[in-house]
Amino acid sequence: MEGGVDVVVIGGGPAGSTASTLIAQRGHRVELFERERFPRFHIGESLIPETYWVLERLGMLPKMKASPFVQKHSVQFVNADNKLSAPFYFWDNKPHECSQTWQVVRSQFDQMMLENAREHGVVAHEGARVLDVLFDGLRAVGVRVRLEDGTEREVRAKVVVDASGQVGVIQNRLRLRVWDPILNKGAIWTYWKGAYRDTGRNAGATMVLQTADRKGWFWSIPLHDDVTSLGVVKPFDDLFKGRGPYAQVYEEEIAACPATVERTAGATRITGYFATKDYSYRATQVSGDGWVMVGDAFGFLDPLYSSGVLLALKSGELAADAICEGLARGDTSKAQLGHWGPAFNEGVDRMRRLVCEYYAGFSFGQFMKKHPEMRGTVTDLLIGDLFTDKVDRVWAPMEAMYGPEKAPIPKWDQGTPVDQAESKLNELHLPEGLRP
Repeated sequence: MEGGVDVVVIGGGPAGSTASTLIAQRGHRVELFERERFPRFHIGESLIPETYWVLERLGMLPKMKASPFVQKHSVQFVNADNKLSAPFYFWDNKPHECSQTWQVVRSQFDQMMLENAREHGVVAHEGARVLDVLFDGLRAVGVRVRLEDGTEREVRAKVVVDASGQVGVIQNRLRLRVWDPILNKGAIWTYWKGAYRDTGRNAGATMVLQTADRKGWFWSIPLHDDVTSLGVVKPFDDLFKGRGPYAQVYEEEIAACPATVERTAGATRITGYFATKDYSYRATQVSGDGWVMVGDAFGFLDPLYSSGVLLALKSGELAADAICEGLARGDTSKAQLGHWGPAFNEGVDRMRRLVCEYYAGFSFGQFMKKHPEMRGTVTDLLIGDLFTDKVDRVWAPMEAMYGPEKAPIPKWDQGTPVDQAESKLNELHLPEGLRP
């Protein structure tokens, strides 16, 4: 082995930069390998308020406040009949600085996060591709990496953190991925200049706009420089089977949704079209001896409610704390590195349930009219306050709106395991670039 460190991190996105920064803050030697060169394009632009607490620990808040990112104070829903819910204002529910968050351009945000990691002592390499995780029996002991100049290194580490995103280096090697049984969505999006946005307190709001056929939704996210991210999310087959090029499908969906027609009237599209399959998955375990997974390398939920960056930051934080505890005690076992996993999964399950309820027809407007006393609890979920059972009081009245005939939501681990999923993906005939 060519040298060694305390911790190797695979991937420099929000999860990897979070974990590496927090570990380095405790004086440990951390080396991070990111396969791309930053800045690089990435989707997932809307933050939710609970990211504040991790950003505070990272020392990122002053940089966020000084950034050009649009301030976000609320989220609002528009149903298929073009009726707006009342805005869910975060401050009204929690009058604290954390209730103002941001709409970020991910290429800029991710680069800020990686530079912040370097400032805290992380040795971060870009253009460096991890070729393999090295194991001694069942224990991860390092990585083999090809650097940007083509040379290869083997780096020994006490802990390997997999933050490789949907590539899922360890998840795929150990075949730990389980596809969600119901959240099989796709997305097509582009960027507009001069699209409509509200003013004042609502200027930075995320809008969730239901499609006319009620099968999906649009996101409308106002970014700085008068740019708006506008994308459609629907079941995979509805978007990608037999409907023509991305541009055609996107324009058809825009034309069928009065709210998006209004918002793009007079606006100019400034990029091409992007597409992805938001095929939700999770790993059957979060850790093993000498390794732990964070962010999308562990699981991806759904773009609805913008939970992706929060889950990346939160898992990176929890893993970092477990690693530092383990290094201090000389314990880098599966149990030590992943003791946070069950509670984290419970939090993800709460957001998943809210996601599934929306796709099953849940109306925020109707629910608030019938249960105004639940506005605070629903807002807690929307801001990402997921890791407490205090929000569970919302589920009974939500289920009561549908009656006993509504089928229960299948659990995520009732989905398709990875060994069957490869043939499943082949059956779908995915367009180029849409495979995970």
